[in-house]
Amino acid sequence: MDIRMRKLALSDEILMQVEKPARYIGNEINAVMKDKDLVKVRFAMCFPDVYEIGMSHLGIQIIYDMLNRFEDVWCERLYCPWVDLDAVLRRERIPLFALESQDPVRDFDFLGITLQYEMCYTNILQILDLSGIPLLAGDRGVEDPIVIGGGPCAYNPEPICEFFDLFYIGEGETRYRELISLYEDCRETGFDRKAFLRKAAGIPGIYVPSLYEVSYKEDGTIEAMRPLYPEAPATILKELECDLSHTYYPEKPVVPFIKVTQDRVVLEIQRGCIRGCRFCQAGQLYRPVRERDLAFLREYALKMLASTGHDEISLSSLSSSDYSKLPELIDFLIEECRRQKINISLPSLRIDAFSLDVMSKVQDVKKSSLTFAPEAGSQRLRDIINKGLSEEVILEGARLAFEGGWTRVKLYFMLGLPFETESDIRGIGELSNKIAAVFYETVPKEKRNGRVQIVASTSFFIPKPFTPFQWAPQCRKEEFLEKAYFTRKTISEQLNQKSIKYNWHEADASVLEGIMARGDRKLNQVILSAYKKGCFYDAWSEHYKNDLWMQAFEECGIDPDFYTVRERGADEIFPWDFLDCGVSKEFLLKEWQRARAGDVTPNCREQCQGCGASRFGTGICYEKRGGREA
Repeated sequence: MDIRMRKLALSDEILMQVEKPARYIGNEINAVMKDKDLVKVRFAMCFPDVYEIGMSHLGIQIIYDMLNRFEDVWCERLYCPWVDLDAVLRRERIPLFALESQDPVRDFDFLGITLQYEMCYTNILQILDLSGIPLLAGDRGVEDPIVIGGGPCAYNPEPICEFFDLFYIGEGETRYRELISLYEDCRETGFDRKAFLRKAAGIPGIYVPSLYEVSYKEDGTIEAMRPLYPEAPATILKELECDLSHTYYPEKPVVPFIKVTQDRVVLEIQRGCIRGCRFCQAGQLYRPVRERDLAFLREYALKMLASTGHDEISLSSLSSSDYSKLPELIDFLIEECRRQKINISLPSLRIDAFSLDVMSKVQDVKKSSLTFAPEAGSQRLRDIINKGLSEEVILEGARLAFEGGWTRVKLYFMLGLPFETESDIRGIGELSNKIAAVFYETVPKEKRNGRVQIVASTSFFIPKPFTPFQWAPQCRKEEFLEKAYFTRKTISEQLNQKSIKYNWHEADASVLEGIMARGDRKLNQVILSAYKKGCFYDAWSEHYKNDLWMQAFEECGIDPDFYTVRERGADEIFPWDFLDCGVSKEFLLKEWQRARAGDVTPNCREQCQGCGASRFGTGICYEKRGGREA
C-alpha cells in the first residue's frame, strides 16, 4: 500500500471534533503496512479499551509482530473509540475501522479480542456493534469475520461465550499459524463457517462454545458440560510457550503518536511466578516459571531502544526479583542506559537491600516513591493468603529505604479477604503507622524534608477462577464499604495519622467484576441487556452505570448474589472446569484448605508442591534443586 494514497476513514472535520484525534489515524512509527491484495488473511487485533490503554499492552505487541512476520497475513490494530467518537460513528453511520489500512473491520477475516479484565465485556459489544458484525456468534454468516477471544479472562469464557466464535486458551505464540492455515484451506474449498469451527476445535488450545451444551441442577449450579461433536474435546489444556528465548518478540514495537499509559520499551524477562499467593490468578495461570536468556534480553533491549527512540525501558514480570540473572541484567542496562541517557523502570521488585541499591542507581530518589504490597494488615491474614511477607521484612525494607533517601511509600492492601476479621483490618492502619514511625526513628530531624508520606490504598477482594480462593464467598457492596470506613477510622486513630493518606476503590464495580469472574452462560443475556441500555466503558468510574446493570439482572431474572456471596462446595462443578490451566483442581482445593488452617506453602524454588505444571516439561519444574530435578 502506498501510504501517500492512504485515505483516512474519518474526515478532517470529524477528527477536529473529537478528543485526541491521533488515536484514530494510524501510520505510527513501526506500524506494519502491507498490500492487502498480496495477503491471504487479514487479522484485526483488538484491545477493547481506549488507545492509550491498548497501546501499552505487551501481549498484543507480541502477537501483532508474530502475525505480521507471516507473509500471507496482515495484522492490524483496533481499539475502542472514545465516547465522543462513538456517538459520531453511530450518528454518521461510519463503520469501525482498523488503524493501518483504515478499512472497515467487517471486511477482515479474523477479529481477535484480548480479554484482560472483566469490566471490558460491554466494550466487546461496542466493537462488534460499531463494526456491523452480529453481536451473537450464532447470527453470523459466511462473510462475517471469525471472532476470537484470548487472554486471562478467556480462562472463564462462559459469561461472554455467545459473542465469540472461538477462544484461544493460553499463550498465543504456539497455535495461530495452524489456525490460520486451516482457515486458508477451508476458504479454498468453499467456506462453511460451521465446518471450519468444527475443524478448529481439533486444534489444541481452541475452544468453540457452540460445540458444547451445559445442563444445570435445580439449585442453579452446573450439572454437566458436554461436547456435541467428536472434534470438541471434553477438556482443553492451555497452550504454553516452553522456550521463551527462541520465540517471537517484537524488535520494532509500534511507537504511539500520543502519550500512553506505558510509554516505554517493555522487556519481558520471565513468565510465571514462584510465590503462590492464593488470591492471585496470574500466579496460577502462567505456571511454570520460564526465564528468558540473558543474551536474548540484552539483544532485544538494544534493538527496541534503537527502533523506537523511547527514553525509558521497563522490566516486565510478575516478580522481577525472582529472575535468576537479575544482577547481571541490571548491570548491563545501567551501563547502556547511562550511555544513552535512558531511564530504567523496575516494577514488581521486593523491597530488600539489593533492590534498593539497584533503584538508587537508576532513579532520582527525590522524585520517586516506593511501593510495598503487603495485601493484608496482619501476619495472620498474610499467612492465610500465602503472601510470604513478614512484618519484620516490611519494616526492615522501609528502614533501608528511608536511609537511602526515599520519603514517600505506597502501600497496597485488599479488603474482604477470606477469613478476615476486624483485627486484620485494624492492622492496615497499624502497619502504616509503624512504617511512618520507622521514618522518624531512622532519619534525624536535621535531615528531614517535611513529613514522610505514606499512601495506603485498598482494593476489594474478588475471587477468581483457577485460584485457591475460587471457592470463597465475596462480600456485598455494603460490607465492602463498612470495611473501608472502618479502615479510614483506624488510620485516623494512629499516632502518625497526619503522615498517612488513605484511598479505596469503587465497591459497585468490584461486585460486578466478581459476578463476571465466576459467571456462567446465563450472564450473556445480562451483558447484552446492559449494553443495550447504554453500558460500556464500565472500567472507567465516570462511565460506570450500576443502576442500569442492576436493571439488566432483574429483567433477566438473575440474582447477582448467586455468583458472589455464597461459599462453593468442594464438589461443585465450576463453569470453567472444562479448561485445564496446568494447575490441578486438587492442588487448588488443598491450598484452599491450607488457607482455612492458616498454613503457609513454600515457594516453588524452596519446594515443589505438585501443582501439576511439571507436565509441560519445562521451566522451574526442571531446575536442579539440591542435586535433583524438582
